[in-house]
Amino acid sequence: MAAAEPRPGEPQKDAETREREPPSWNFLSDSQISDLLGENIDGLQKKMEEFLNFRQLQTSLKEAILLDYYVSGFWWAKEINFTLPQLSKFMTLLYTLLENLSAKHMFLEDNIRELGKALAVLVQSHSEKSDDLDFFSVDQANAITDYLKISLFQHYKLYEFLFYSPREELVIGAEQVIELLKQADDSFPAPLEEGISYDIYSTFIAPPSPVMKTEETDEECPSPLREFQPETESVEEDPLCGYTIEDVESVLGQLTDEAIEKIQTEINEKLQIQEKAFNVKIEKLKKA
Repeated sequence: MAAAEPRPGEPQKDAETREREPPSWNFLSDSQISDLLGENIDGLQKKMEEFLNFRQLQTSLKEAILLDYYVSGFWWAKEINFTLPQLSKFMTLLYTLLENLSAKHMFLEDNIRELGKALAVLVQSHSEKSDDLDFFSVDQANAITDYLKISLFQHYKLYEFLFYSPREELVIGAEQVIELLKQADDSFPAPLEEGISYDIYSTFIAPPSPVMKTEETDEECPSPLREFQPETESVEEDPLCGYTIEDVESVLGQLTDEAIEKIQTEINEKLQIQEKAFNVKIEKLKKA
């Protein structure tokens, strides 16, 4: 947590003194903390949503997780009876640790060290100012450490994924534009798509289409069936025409002999290779 800049006229303080001072600002104001204290869990969630200015909880996973982070932390601190100033400091601590992760890209070990520094300042100030309710006791500091261990630190990788990994936008709707074609020379307008169906419109409202008059009679108009004359099937010649059975058997016999001879040659070559390998092994055994 960054220390506040000194005001004009104030004496300069060394780094050690500034680190020993508590934070000079609060994540939530005292009036906001007071409003949250009087709410149940549902009211607390709605109030926190308003204070954090979250507007997209239904579609934003990030806002939903952050709201749960702060609501859970506040409810836990309320259950163990933190005072209003202590609640304010605790919520500031939650914000600072999350800001270290999201904005400063701080590793888990470094963020744990920042927690230790912040609690050391608050607990040490309590020992010096026992009547000040802004600070925590040693037991309260240990309880805060245990809570952050099982909430933020245990799921640190998930929070890193939330802030650092881009997510695809899900398309939950699509806009479609439908254009209706208009008929030419209609005395009535086309039906609306939310009005009557096209069947009723074409049957009872739309005027009949004009019949085209032709000078040709049915006898003069050639029938499509008459015009259609199937083409004569082309007779394909048999490629084996002119060859006898003896010629075919002769050709097949030659092909078979060539294939068998090739296979026998490959087998003999493999047998010779294996024979040489066995002879080498036998010679080695004899020498041994």
